[in-house]
Amino acid sequence: MSVTEIQFDAHLAEEGQGSGGPVQGRTQWQLTWRRLRSDRVSMIALAVIVIMVVLAIAAPAFAALTHHAVNTAYPVQGENEDGNPVGPGVNGFILGTDSTGRDLLVRILYGARISLFVGIVTTLIATVLGVAVGLMAGYFGGIIDTVLARFTDAVLAFPYIVLALALAAVFGPSLTIIVVMITFFSWAGIARIVRGQTLSIKEKEYIEAARSLGAGPFRIMFFDILPNLLAPVLVIGTLYIPNAVVFEATLSYLGLGVQAPTPSWGNMLSDAQNFYQVAWWYLVIPAVALLITTLAFNLLGDGIRDAMDPRTERLIAARRMRRRLTRRNARQGNKEALSGLTAGGAAAAETRKKG
Repeated sequence: MSVTEIQFDAHLAEEGQGSGGPVQGRTQWQLTWRRLRSDRVSMIALAVIVIMVVLAIAAPAFAALTHHAVNTAYPVQGENEDGNPVGPGVNGFILGTDSTGRDLLVRILYGARISLFVGIVTTLIATVLGVAVGLMAGYFGGIIDTVLARFTDAVLAFPYIVLALALAAVFGPSLTIIVVMITFFSWAGIARIVRGQTLSIKEKEYIEAARSLGAGPFRIMFFDILPNLLAPVLVIGTLYIPNAVVFEATLSYLGLGVQAPTPSWGNMLSDAQNFYQVAWWYLVIPAVALLITTLAFNLLGDGIRDAMDPRTERLIAARRMRRRLTRRNARQGNKEALSGLTAGGAAAAETRKKG
């Protein structure tokens, strides 16, 4: 338990508002979750992410309920007399249709599967690679640090569009190319941050004590240093997922990623730019889905970063104290009002009796 929480419980105990039980210690993760729960914006963002994941997983069920396959065109029901897409709610299409008369809702949900898959998988792979490289560079130093650090700088400086064009020309656009591209350009930023943290942590006293006890370098890196890096790595990973989602949408929009007829928010936006005057929903709805998803991950990442900062505990404890004091004052006010009513009623009864 933090010092601020102890002060808060001591304040309540002085006023007789404490629970009366012993003070229980909490781990850093329990404190982080407690702070995160008090952040309404982060909880809303987490709920949005969970809903998006559930909808993406249930995409085949929505296709079965609407009887509209993801890649099947319905030129009779899905297009009007001019051959343009029909709007939301027309002919059983909840969000309208696309340029070839396919159900836009079903395709957006299937596109969410690709976006979330790419965002989560590439972030996991990039995090593992970045942590490994950053740990080795920061701990060993010397020539190893120089080589790995310069290679990391080269990756960060390389124009990703050029590499995407080259890979697409050689191997052809595909989902595999997207995963490789995003992973290649994501691990370097994580490695740089982990390297800086490792340089600081390896000078701590407990690391020197582990060396004096005969611990090897890999044991120190993965059992003594790595646990202290989990908090910043978790924050970085949460913030990298929306970057990967936008990266995938950008490559697909440019024709370097997922190819039609496989649905992706990027290639849907690319196709919709030719129909924005006659079918606004075809452009707006995929863009809103992309915006909501990336915004939710960014807000959740900011909330996790704040929750892992011990300085926010003082603000949360002060807010909790104000709420409890407000409720206590309200209860005391109600008791005083009730006492006043009771005294007034007794006085009125006594007056009637004397009369």
